[in-house]
Amino acid sequence: MKGDEAESHSFDSRRPRAVETIMLGGLAIGVLDFLDASIFFTQYFGIELSRVWQGVAAGLLGREAATAGGWNTAALGIVLHFVISFLVAAVYFAGTRFTGFLIRRPIVSGIAFGVIVHFVMQYAVIPLSAAPGTAPFRWGPFLNGVIGHAFLVGLPVALIAKWSAGRKRI
Repeated sequence: MKGDEAESHSFDSRRPRAVETIMLGGLAIGVLDFLDASIFFTQYFGIELSRVWQGVAAGLLGREAATAGGWNTAALGIVLHFVISFLVAAVYFAGTRFTGFLIRRPIVSGIAFGVIVHFVMQYAVIPLSAAPGTAPFRWGPFLNGVIGHAFLVGLPVALIAKWSAGRKRI
């Protein structure tokens, strides 16, 4: 077979598995992004850990209700964070069904995907949530968001998808 045919054929037989990519990818990016947010925001803003995750719950409940809920709403925020992580992994997996580039070039596509996820979250999801508002621009959170999503969200799910695609089928 010629190069393009062989590459197309190998992609068809080397697709990632949904369960591996979504479950392992979602768990990996959920844990990594959880650690990043927990460490960065508590240190940068000098806030308690519960407040970080109440901020996530505020997207569903609104700021006032989330803050008033204490650790109960912080726990809800953590659950929501992981739900979003698994959805992000599912989106990446779905993308592998349309283009082999996501599997052939996981570093480039993963980093780009993570940056896209950051901007979608910041400029679409959060503004449409129950916690809209405009915080003043700060370089620290902006760079942490872009770099963190590139290397702790997009890259891990891309590498897990590549790993899953290379595994032998039983």
